[in-house]
Amino acid sequence: MIGSSAAWLPALPPFLVASTVCIAAVPGSIWLARRSRAVAEPDLDRHLHPQPTPRLGGIAMFAGFAVALALFGSAIAYRWQTVAVCGAITLAMALDDVFDLTWRSKFVIEIGAGVLVALTGILITFIAVPGIHSTTVWQLGLLAAPVTIAWIVGMQVSVNFLDGADGVAAGVVAIVAGISLLAAINRVQAPGDVQSGVIILSGALMGCCIGFLVFNLPPARVFMGDAGSHFLGVALGIITVLGVAKIAVGLSLAVPIIALGLPISDTAFAIVRRKRAGRKIAEPDAGHIHHRLLARGMTPLETALTFYLATGILGCIALTIYGHRKIIDAALGLLVISLIAIIWRSRRRPQPALQLEENDEYVIVPGHRAVPTRMRHGGEAD
Repeated sequence: MIGSSAAWLPALPPFLVASTVCIAAVPGSIWLARRSRAVAEPDLDRHLHPQPTPRLGGIAMFAGFAVALALFGSAIAYRWQTVAVCGAITLAMALDDVFDLTWRSKFVIEIGAGVLVALTGILITFIAVPGIHSTTVWQLGLLAAPVTIAWIVGMQVSVNFLDGADGVAAGVVAIVAGISLLAAINRVQAPGDVQSGVIILSGALMGCCIGFLVFNLPPARVFMGDAGSHFLGVALGIITVLGVAKIAVGLSLAVPIIALGLPISDTAFAIVRRKRAGRKIAEPDAGHIHHRLLARGMTPLETALTFYLATGILGCIALTIYGHRKIIDAALGLLVISLIAIIWRSRRRPQPALQLEENDEYVIVPGHRAVPTRMRHGGEAD
């Protein structure tokens, strides 16, 4: 069942601190981005945005997260290791936002982040597969480190691919962190256990995402950049690993996998699509879900809301594992109705004159002029 009404309270202080610090730090990150020329230009970057926009917002997000953990993270296992790894990936990818590193260099950094996580002892030690009458648990042994590294890399890539439209990545990660928080509430066995730390981590991650959305909802005033998307990927990866660590949970990683169904499937389809087209996996294209929603006439805000609702629906499905089916079913019904309403509204709107093919040169964003589609994104190589 979903935990008691007070079980989420430990997440509130880190949430408030992370959001406040992030909001306060964003102007500084904007100044730094302009000084270092880490700015997404509409004629140079495929960020579906009509004006130059700073792209070092991820630094402000990490600042909020780190301060929250420093102040309220005493119950978190691997607190300082988490701060150190997240700080390292933020700094490394901020260099990409400034200097435009090659995709090979970025991939090495992504793997390096996964290795650092594994070296701290944060590991996926088992995979549990539920059956009709019992659950089969596979102890990973020597495979624990490679599986953990692959998971952390996958989280970075998935969030990075999400960061292609205003407000999408931060909002989706905030929702998934909320789902992880609710799942952890049900697994707390004693004060101070690893799940108590997951609750605080989730609150801090939600806070920095919500704080950033103040500036990133359409039309965005700042982008998180590769620094932000990779920070979110690593932080979310650590939270989901700790969420199943040292606990005999029957469905193991099922909750985060289901909640992340949209970005994970989008990433998988992007890889297959590019391989079939004979392209490099890291080569940009306009085939992501957010591009197609925009091409079908949705506004940037409607696109973001569609992602939020879809993630919420998948999260509700994942949380049915823990009971309170009536409450979750009611929430699920409201989310589905809202999603249908957004899609219906967008389909009734006159469609822009647009064809979105693999070799399109422009996407017309409702309310904006045509913007290039085959240029570099401040957040992802999509």
